[in-house]
Amino acid sequence: QVQLVESGGGLVQAGDSLRLSCVNPGRTFNSYPMGWFRQAPGKEREFVAAISRSGGGETAYADSVKGRFTISKDNTKNTIYLQMNTLKPEDTALYLCARSRLHGVPTRPSVYDLWGRGTQVTVSS
Repeated sequence: QVQLVESGGGLVQAGDSLRLSCVNPGRTFNSYPMGWFRQAPGKEREFVAAISRSGGGETAYADSVKGRFTISKDNTKNTIYLQMNTLKPEDTALYLCARSRLHGVPTRPSVYDLWGRGTQVTVSS
C-alpha cells in the first residue's frame, strides 16, 4: 500500500528552525509533484509549498512562508523535505505532505490524491 509518512515536527520557540521530512518507502517521488500543506485547529487546510516532478526544478510557496521555507527532494531516498526557518507562532499547525498526479506545482489541496497523516509543529512566542 502506498503511504506517505511525515516526521520532524516538534515544539520550538519563535525564530527557531525545523526540517520536516516525508518519505514514501518503496516508491519514488520522481514521477509526481509533491506538496506540503498545513492545517491549524478550526481552519481550512492551506497550501505551503510544492515541488515539481522529475528534477524538481520548479517550486512554489505560499506568500506567508516565502523566503523562510524551502522545499526540496532527494529521489535516492524517496524523501521530500521542508526546511522551515525563522518560525513564527502563526506557523503552528499540523503539516501534511501530499502527492499530485498533475503537472507543475499544484497549490489546491483538491488535486492531491495521496496524503500522509501529518506531523505537528508548535511555535511558542
